[in-house]
Amino acid sequence: MSHAQTAPAVDPGAAAMPRKQALLVFIGLMLAMLLGTLDTQIVATAMPTISGDLGGVSQFAWVSTAYLLTFSVTTPLYGKLGDLLGRKRVFVFAIVVFLIGSVLCGAAGSMTQLIVYRAVQGVGAGGLTVSIFAILGDLFSPREGARYQSYATGTFAVSSVSGPLLGGLITDHLGWRWAFYINMPVGALALFMVVSFLSLPARRGTPRIDYAGIVALGGAVSCLVLLTNWAGSEYAWGSSVIVSLAVATLVLGGLWFGAERRAAEPVVPLRMFGSSTFNISNVVAFVGGFISIGALNYLALYLQMVTGTSSQNAGLLMLPMTAGMLLATMGTGHIMTKTGQYKWYPAASMAVSSLALYLLSTMTNSTSFAVASAFMAVLGLGAGLSQQVTVVVSQSAVELRDIGAATSTVTFTRMLGTSLGASLFGVILNNGLAEHSSKLTKGASISPEAVQRLPEAARDAYTSAYADALSSVFLTALPLTLTGLVVALFLKKLPLRSGGGPGRGPAGPGKAEGNVPHPANSPDTSASRENPEKGTA
Repeated sequence: MSHAQTAPAVDPGAAAMPRKQALLVFIGLMLAMLLGTLDTQIVATAMPTISGDLGGVSQFAWVSTAYLLTFSVTTPLYGKLGDLLGRKRVFVFAIVVFLIGSVLCGAAGSMTQLIVYRAVQGVGAGGLTVSIFAILGDLFSPREGARYQSYATGTFAVSSVSGPLLGGLITDHLGWRWAFYINMPVGALALFMVVSFLSLPARRGTPRIDYAGIVALGGAVSCLVLLTNWAGSEYAWGSSVIVSLAVATLVLGGLWFGAERRAAEPVVPLRMFGSSTFNISNVVAFVGGFISIGALNYLALYLQMVTGTSSQNAGLLMLPMTAGMLLATMGTGHIMTKTGQYKWYPAASMAVSSLALYLLSTMTNSTSFAVASAFMAVLGLGAGLSQQVTVVVSQSAVELRDIGAATSTVTFTRMLGTSLGASLFGVILNNGLAEHSSKLTKGASISPEAVQRLPEAARDAYTSAYADALSSVFLTALPLTLTGLVVALFLKKLPLRSGGGPGRGPAGPGKAEGNVPHPANSPDTSASRENPEKGTA
């Protein structure tokens, strides 16, 4: 089927901009990345105070579920819309919606209003991360962009750990509404820098929107997100609600697949899955997202419930993990830029993560902070070895016209792994605690502060039960990382696409599977764009 109606005037990877101008855009994009990642952590820290002020404790979970739902549904759409309508236009829309949602959340007068406004915020947030990494794919070739993508991943890592501390300070000293209002100055500055300095090739022609694919995919994602969030917590795994959601996910997924085969411009082009490199990158991204729950939520739970650390101090004690992630992320980014090679990083990530999960599973209620910190640093190294690699490799493995769709697909896959991991790990933790119910004389809902006030014998029994249950959580993730390791070993040893980038002219036709394109001064024919030889399904 011809795609001539939406062929861009210039290949999407060929944003020729002066380097200084590109770096100013990059700073604006990092501010936007900081905006999105900090918001989630700050709001999570402020939620107990918010629910106490607004009431409606029974609706507590829906505040995060509404945000995650709209975030997940829109993430796969933003990438393709950026490919069709222009990356800058989509980014501006996403950040404006996010800021409007932030203002509304800060002014919410009830939990119901907050839930609705968080859903609005999620619509904007779904486009931020996808647009940021896709724009980086426009500004820099995959080989050069590996370094800049690592900075973005580093920004995410730092904000994930500093968010709870900042959230506590804002809530205690400014009030919980400023947990949302603080987004305004940061978002306004990011918006100004990107609008002022970003210049991308114009899109030409009338875009063909895949409405059937959008509706079917949105419905399937909605059912899947609700399934992974409710299974084992709100409803039993075998309940009619969960079974119905599973059936609806499969049916809508089938309808989506049929729609994509017929669409002129599918929202998720099936041709991308003709690349083994793209497929393996998605598997690694899914596993990385799955274990990230253990890295953040359950390590924080260990520090608070077992060691008695406060939520704010738990963030500080997890700095070794952040340091390990930053070291690995920055190192791989610079080496990939220098050598153009990426093959062994995903496999190394899975291997190191497997070692880290085993080490974490050995922690008890008597493990010292020094030993726990060392184990967390190993986990950070494992995560950092693949965080940005999956995005960069996916962008290099597909056609240039599919960079946005590839970015959003990998982002969604990682998010899906995170969501599923949260659900499964929660079930494993609860089952583990149930096995030690005789030790939990005060009930499983006791707070970390209350645990530390228990008599010594009861406290030791309680913290031992939690440590044992968390050990099961970490061990459960181990087979999945080993599977990811086996899959990653099949990654082809191909150089990252180079050329293009700021001030260096177009990147060329950009064939799939990492093939190096023609030099920057080669003619760019419409035939090479519209009839690629590789990457077809």
